[in-house]
Amino acid sequence: MSTNGRTSRILQFIAPDERRQFGIETPFQRLAWQMQDILGDGGILKEVVHAGEGPPVPKHASVSIHFSGFIEYSDAPFETTSHLKYPRMMKLGRDVTLYGLELGLLTMKKGEFSRFLFKPKYAYGDLGCPPHIPPLATVLYEVQVLDFLDSAQVDEFMDLSMEEQNNVPLATFLNVLDTQRSFGNLCFNKKRYEDARERYKQAMTLFQNRESVDEEEKKRLNEMKLPFLLNLSLTYLKLEKPQKALCYGQKVLDISPQNTKALFRCGQACLEMNDYEKAQDYLTLAQAKKPFDPDINTLLRKLALCYKDYLDKERDMCSKMFSGFKGMEK
Repeated sequence: MSTNGRTSRILQFIAPDERRQFGIETPFQRLAWQMQDILGDGGILKEVVHAGEGPPVPKHASVSIHFSGFIEYSDAPFETTSHLKYPRMMKLGRDVTLYGLELGLLTMKKGEFSRFLFKPKYAYGDLGCPPHIPPLATVLYEVQVLDFLDSAQVDEFMDLSMEEQNNVPLATFLNVLDTQRSFGNLCFNKKRYEDARERYKQAMTLFQNRESVDEEEKKRLNEMKLPFLLNLSLTYLKLEKPQKALCYGQKVLDISPQNTKALFRCGQACLEMNDYEKAQDYLTLAQAKKPFDPDINTLLRKLALCYKDYLDKERDMCSKMFSGFKGMEK
């Protein structure tokens, strides 16, 4: 938030009634002139600094935002997420506790950066929030929407009993799974691998609980499992748990034995566990499917170097052992 120098700091000691009497505008009052009244009661004013794209944030969304809150005449925010590279997802109606902020978010789009002035009714009320927020304080929030996902359908589905979940149409079930995967992917891309793992595992639990009505539905669900299993395999590699990564890669191969990504993941996992022979088997099969794939070929070269290094160390160890025996014989 920009400051108004020494004058602004002096003005904070002048009572609001006296400022109005002498026609002195406060920083927030000057800012308000360029803002839009989004509710019509003057309680929430908004200025779009950088426009976003796409539809506005829906009512039941989970959002990832950067925000900073300021009281008037303050150079530093009383709360901020600016120190977080990847702020956590917050569920509207549950995690966003400031009423004005939630209403403001519903007017924003992905990528948008806006400023809001919240009157006490939409902020911290008559009492404020000591020691940081004084009573009857209007507050300024600077907000950027990084991303959001509409989780209403997932929330409704999760509230159903297992029997009711089984009875929802397949199309609805698949939409829920797709949203869960989007949540997992969002967490993964933000390097929150444990959160991503939990989202993918929740989806796998839904798969397990679903009773297929016929072979066609069973086949379709098995095909839908593949990206979740592959994502779990990669996530466990990021979490440095190659045994788990191998397990999920093999689950993919049980459904789709020629799946190149699964062969590659299994090869990665075996290499991490120093099981060079199995890694060679998996990666050779993957290379046979995609002989010019740069990732597969790069990993095969890495495998060759690791295996050579392993053999060199074995030779050195054996050489030292035999030289020790010879010394003992003398």
